[in-house]
Amino acid sequence: MSEQDNTSATFSLQRIYVKDSSFESPKAPQSFRQEWNPTVNMELNTKHTQVDEQHFEVTLIVTITARNDEEDAVYLAEVQQAGIFQIAGLGPEEMSHTLGSFCPSVLFPYAREAVDSLVIKGSFPPLMLSPVNFDALYAEAVKQRGDQPIN
Repeated sequence: MSEQDNTSATFSLQRIYVKDSSFESPKAPQSFRQEWNPTVNMELNTKHTQVDEQHFEVTLIVTITARNDEEDAVYLAEVQQAGIFQIAGLGPEEMSHTLGSFCPSVLFPYAREAVDSLVIKGSFPPLMLSPVNFDALYAEAVKQRGDQPIN
């Protein structure tokens, strides 16, 4: 029996926190006087760093741009929601999938709430972002990189 057979996989969430957040409303106060019919664009990015042998920091970056016309942004909100995860006993492909899909899925509800809070504090209507299928995004990213796990 190999050493790897004796090791069971472990996963534990250690901490969730906002690493960075920003909100800009470059057209205020004029934007409050216009009819509100925005186009909202959401960009998602993730990154991770290994803190020590079993701990990883995963950061989900959510950037929202709302435009009330085709030109200037009415507001721009960005949240970097991070978490420290204890992960051990996974092979390279499972580790890549965990860091690239599972961990961002855990962080997204927190990021969504933080974005909504920023938008409301900017005096705009609430913005409840739709759920995101991180498994599908991860699979697409792996496909684009030539079927290699994302590290």
